[in-house]
Amino acid sequence: MTLTTRPVALVTGSTRGIGKQCAIELARQGFNVAINGRDTPEGHIRQQELVELLSQYGADALACPGDVAELEHHQPILESILTRWGRLDCLVNNAGTAAKQRGDMLEVTAENYQYCLDINARAMFFLTQRAANIMLQQGEINGQHRSIVNITSCSASILSVNRAEYCVSKAAASMITQLFALRLAEEGIGVYEIRPGIIDTDMTRVVKPKYDRQIADGLVPMKRWGETQDIAQVVHCVAAGKLPFTVGQIINVDGGLNIPHF
Repeated sequence: MTLTTRPVALVTGSTRGIGKQCAIELARQGFNVAINGRDTPEGHIRQQELVELLSQYGADALACPGDVAELEHHQPILESILTRWGRLDCLVNNAGTAAKQRGDMLEVTAENYQYCLDINARAMFFLTQRAANIMLQQGEINGQHRSIVNITSCSASILSVNRAEYCVSKAAASMITQLFALRLAEEGIGVYEIRPGIIDTDMTRVVKPKYDRQIADGLVPMKRWGETQDIAQVVHCVAAGKLPFTVGQIINVDGGLNIPHF
């Protein structure tokens, strides 16, 4: 095991959308980046393409395939990072899922409810637990801020009764952030929550006409879609330690969507 002089970040669910842009931004800003996606043929292709892209920014990148919802995948992912670089300075918990189907919350099945909780909350809790222990053991290296950044959703506080299980899972993720932030505050490890609003990604493009109309009508005060780069810039800000005297900060990146207005 060798110790790299560059800080190291792990971004889960980083083969597309917000996670991919976060990986790119961290690479641009001087991090080596471990990228993660499902262990499938398509997933391997996406991860390898991203490894090659990040190398153009001077970053050493490593593909760490695995389904973070399967807790037994966590340790191999982290071990591969430590073997490659000898350190972990930033964990971005980005991997997540939408509700399997939208509909009346009076008809949500236990299976679909558990599906959201397993990916959006349970996986986050236990991967954060393992990563935090690594960061505690290694200490702060050359003044590099250590951070855990949880990408949740505006649905952690804004209710959608047609996808109740998703909202519950994101509210749970928000509580996970607060708990780890409090536990790790005196250790100098910053834990943050970023709540995206309506962001232009593959997941939201299927409902683009609907949100185009609502945004134009004022649902989002800034009257535009959020871009993945909007999230990535905030991720780098906290990963770089630019909010040093904050604990469990919730950062809404939503163009004002969460502010009550009429």
